[in-house]
Amino acid sequence: MTYLALIISVLVGVVIVYGFKPSNKSVQLLLAFSGAYLLSITILHLLPEVYIDGKSNIGLFIILGLLLQLILDFFSKGAEHGHMHIEENMTFPWALFLSLGIHAFMEGIPLAHNHHHDHLLWAIVVHKIPISIILATLFVKSNISRKYAVLFLVIFSLMSPLGSLAGENIPILTTYKKEITAIIIGIFLHISTIILFETSKDHKFNLLKFIAILVGMVVAYLA
Repeated sequence: MTYLALIISVLVGVVIVYGFKPSNKSVQLLLAFSGAYLLSITILHLLPEVYIDGKSNIGLFIILGLLLQLILDFFSKGAEHGHMHIEENMTFPWALFLSLGIHAFMEGIPLAHNHHHDHLLWAIVVHKIPISIILATLFVKSNISRKYAVLFLVIFSLMSPLGSLAGENIPILTTYKKEITAIIIGIFLHISTIILFETSKDHKFNLLKFIAILVGMVVAYLA
């Protein structure tokens, strides 16, 4: 069920793009909801878990996750938190795809042995839907053929399940599951805070975005 939910989350994003052609405003609201949900799950469930053993160095791995996401952002151009950079006659964005693939693979690793498996799973699922919408939209608006677009979206949908599978079967990943979860926490903190706290257009208060954020936080708290 874990693998299926991760794959379906990407397919949902693809169906939304090809079937409904969502506006940028609706995608931004979905991003706001997902960012709030992701941040709340991280604070309410994941942070307490990695600190419960009292390891003094766990904060270093959270910082490492923040730095790692900064590096991935350099290649993805911020696609993880809603930024799209579409150029005319654009070729396949290998750097962006590989960055998103690494990101998806890593966030799947802690699912294998996480005490808050369901919370982490739904945080990833909610996070992956807007990312897949952005990735599919980029493919639609570029010169990439639909055949290759579908192929690479399928590959992307398999990255988190592969990460979870690796977390179950590779001994070093099992041994250092707390540290890896801490790295993922750093990644989630980076992404969610950028989504939530980026300056609104013209520095104006956006009521709909605020409501989406509030709903995301309430849903995470009640989960």
